[in-house]
Amino acid sequence: MASALTDKLSRLVKEIRGQARITEANVADMLREVRMALLEADVALPVVRDFIARVKEKALGQDVLGSLTPGQALVSIVNKELAATMGDGVADINLAAQPPAVILMAGLQGAGKTTTTAKLAKHLMERRGKKVLTVSGDVYRPAAIEQLKTVTKQAGAEWFPSTPDQKPVDIALAALDYAKKHYFDVLLVDTAGRLAIDEALMREIKDLHAAIHPVETLFVVDAMQGQDAINTAKAFKEALPLTGIILTKLDGDSRGGAALSVRQITGAPIKFAGTSEKLDGLEVFDAERHAGRVLGMGDILALVEQVTAGVDMASAQKLAAKVKSGATFDLNDFLSQIQQMRQMGGLSSLMDKLPSAMAAKASQVDMGRVEKDIKRKEGIIHSMTPKERAKPELIKATRKRRIAMGAGVQVQEVNRMLKEFEQMQDMMKKMKGGGMMKMMKRLGGMKGMGGMPKMPF
Repeated sequence: MASALTDKLSRLVKEIRGQARITEANVADMLREVRMALLEADVALPVVRDFIARVKEKALGQDVLGSLTPGQALVSIVNKELAATMGDGVADINLAAQPPAVILMAGLQGAGKTTTTAKLAKHLMERRGKKVLTVSGDVYRPAAIEQLKTVTKQAGAEWFPSTPDQKPVDIALAALDYAKKHYFDVLLVDTAGRLAIDEALMREIKDLHAAIHPVETLFVVDAMQGQDAINTAKAFKEALPLTGIILTKLDGDSRGGAALSVRQITGAPIKFAGTSEKLDGLEVFDAERHAGRVLGMGDILALVEQVTAGVDMASAQKLAAKVKSGATFDLNDFLSQIQQMRQMGGLSSLMDKLPSAMAAKASQVDMGRVEKDIKRKEGIIHSMTPKERAKPELIKATRKRRIAMGAGVQVQEVNRMLKEFEQMQDMMKKMKGGGMMKMMKRLGGMKGMGGMPKMPF
């Protein structure tokens, strides 16, 4: 996310880390570069001025000037103040209300409000164990009602029907009554969006807010909007008592200004960030960790969380026990490993959380090509019979041609996949008993990656 801002600030971080001595002159030079980077990223001018003033005050203090590693101390200050600009730590969603807790979703058309409603429903169900109902009050776009119905079903929540001839307030009250009678914990109300702010939109959403008394009023804003996002945030803040912000499209090629501005402009904390188009692409926003990403330090904790969430622990333990017992690693196991990788959210989303130095090296690999290769391998294995998967040694020339035809690939692709499988199979054999330690020592002595078996991803 915010690639231009991240690139500039991470380069600057590298430079100031190497400073043996911090003076007023090089602090001034550094702050000038930071100011330009923030303004180019569409961060609001009042936010930039406030941020620069805070960093300057602390940078010229004794903590930095007297530090044995002043460059590191200065980076720490920039990091802390960046986090403070976006909020303090994590602002959790408030569900402390007599069920159902009503959450009102506000924002302009095109910000991803409807999809975000379904993402939030999925998050509340999976992370908080809540029973969730969604309803659309967008009577101006029948497609929006159908869209919410579709994405709600995909998220596994329940959808309350509405029609374009109804009034938004009547829809919301009917949904609230249904939620109470059927013991829902949370009611998510998706509201109408417009292409621009207008008086009718604000009057309608004010009436809706007054009728249903939401415990949370969340403003959904597109992180790619730049200065427009800030102006929109101001207008909604004046009309509604916003309790939180959800930034969408944070994975896009945005300048990053919205993430750094909306919290200070509205006074409402950023509670969630949309990190992909998938329904599980919604993260609880952590200002400190996000500041680390902007400065090119990565977010290893988020990376670990994403990997852990995608790993089927029962399946992993079953495979470990199988390998330890000496049982044969077959193509079903190989397929399981490939699918685990895909469940982690894709390689590109994992790369986004790496520190910039590591991400730069990873960027030399064509991730799109790698992910296509993973899908191709899945297709090849799915074209095999259960017997062939369990006993790969049966797969000879005639079977290879049939498998290639079924997967829509050339026979060479089947041969390549089987060779990679055999390399993985050999590696698994070496893990049996004490062979694991011997293999690690042998790999540790290798120069580069030339002797390492090729993984399925």
